[in-house]
Amino acid sequence: MLEFDRFRALTFDCYGTLIDWERGILTALRGLLRRQGVPCDDERLLTLYAAFEAEAEAGPYMPYREVLRRVMVRMAAAFSFPLEAADEDCLAASLADWPAFPDTVAALRRLETRYRLAIVSNVDDDLFAGTRPRLGVDFDVVTTAQQVRSYKPATAHFTTALARLGLPPAEVLHVAQSLFHDIPPAKSLGMTTVWVNRRAGRPGFGATPPANARPDLEVPDLRSLAALIEEQKRPA
Repeated sequence: MLEFDRFRALTFDCYGTLIDWERGILTALRGLLRRQGVPCDDERLLTLYAAFEAEAEAGPYMPYREVLRRVMVRMAAAFSFPLEAADEDCLAASLADWPAFPDTVAALRRLETRYRLAIVSNVDDDLFAGTRPRLGVDFDVVTTAQQVRSYKPATAHFTTALARLGLPPAEVLHVAQSLFHDIPPAKSLGMTTVWVNRRAGRPGFGATPPANARPDLEVPDLRSLAALIEEQKRPA
């Protein structure tokens, strides 16, 4: 078990960890594919999304809206349907509607009584602004891809967040769902990591590329993490 008392701040990935992005992605894509008369399995859609997004983010920096447009172009090519200009932005247009996981808000409110909270997210500032009200807390630091002009798993999100928090890596706990985007770069900087395994019991990696990273702690959801921290801090 981690010694939670040594941490002064928690950094969070947003989409996939706090926000149910797989549900949001599938809702947007299913609607488009239905209109095109294209059948598709949900897990295949998520696997393709993971590959197409990672491919776009690996090149020269572009805004996340453009990343999502490129994902849509690749999706249309993969399923052989014509992509209307209005549909290129269907993922970005839906992003503000992607729901928080049921445990997110309550857990964040419990955690903010003990720690400073920060976001490190592969997103544009205006897109995160649409999501922020769903999270129910005010974050001390928000670091986006737009601000650092790169995408995780590059380390710029983390080095920038640490500098803004004014804390060394040993005093910051990173909490994330993606073994690809988050756990390796955070650990490379000396941060302790928690994997929120939102897909526990389901096969595959969903909307994130496959990865074999080893977090310091695994939990199924944020509620479980908050409970572990509170239990450890409870007086004997």
